[in-house]
Amino acid sequence: MEILIMVFIGFVLDLLIGDPHWLYHPVRLIGLGISGGEKLLRRIFPKTKGGELAGGTVLAIFIPVLSFAVPFGILFLAGLVHPYLRLAIGSIFCYQILATKSLRDESMRVSRELDKNDLNGARKYLSWIVGRDTERLDETGVIKAAVETVAENASDGVIAPLFYMMIGGPALGFLYKGVNTLDSMVGYKNEKYLYFGRVSAKVDDVFNFIPAILSAWLMIAASAFLGFDVKNAVKIYRRDHRNHSSPNSARTESVCAGALRVQLAGDAYYFGKLVKKPTIGDPLRPVERADVRRANRLMYGTAILALLIFGAIRLGVLLLVF
Repeated sequence: MEILIMVFIGFVLDLLIGDPHWLYHPVRLIGLGISGGEKLLRRIFPKTKGGELAGGTVLAIFIPVLSFAVPFGILFLAGLVHPYLRLAIGSIFCYQILATKSLRDESMRVSRELDKNDLNGARKYLSWIVGRDTERLDETGVIKAAVETVAENASDGVIAPLFYMMIGGPALGFLYKGVNTLDSMVGYKNEKYLYFGRVSAKVDDVFNFIPAILSAWLMIAASAFLGFDVKNAVKIYRRDHRNHSSPNSARTESVCAGALRVQLAGDAYYFGKLVKKPTIGDPLRPVERADVRRANRLMYGTAILALLIFGAIRLGVLLLVF
């Protein structure tokens, strides 16, 4: 029951506060650990395919274990002082793991720049939240990229953390963030990380497999409640959810494209190189500025639905056991 309370409080805090830029985020510590670990391991292991794979494997094990152990230890010590202190710290941890409001705020910042007809400003803010190059994007490209990042991160930024926190509390939630941050920093299929980041990318695929499927069907359900095109959402999900190099990333993106009746994805530039990618969805209508707001409504609806369903399942299990 304590974990259930922590997650609910953390969810509410995230919706109210988000991630203020002045507040140092624990995920930045994970990122520093990854950067430092990469530099150290690249010096230790030989600069061969096997050496890079071995070094990357060590990093892929060490970072998630450390991401779990530190908050677990803090919560254990807090519990020795007082149960309410443990509850308070655990709730703050859960709040810091979730990214619902920050995802909305960052994507809407892009939207507001477009509303001011400031395409360069929109490109700049978009570059903060996407991995692709943004300098060449026109307004349509900027809108599509913003919608895509909201849809994709609804899974690994909101639903997957909720899923793991409901199972094992904030410590397991931070373990997941360690896995996910590793993938976002070293899980690239380029010359630098093809071997060093391979295990991190595979581990992230495993950890996100079930949450991604749950996220897609929760988003389909949310699209029905919110008045979006649920029939088309199901159709595009079933047809296009594999249209991505990652086995998980296109699931919520395909649902969002179908629900909004637009076409997303397609070719994009990364680090100056054109990457050929399949499209997701059908262009039943052109994308427009309001689609960023619609994608956020869909993401919020999915998050609230996930909280209620995951919470009800955990409560049901507790009642059965005790």
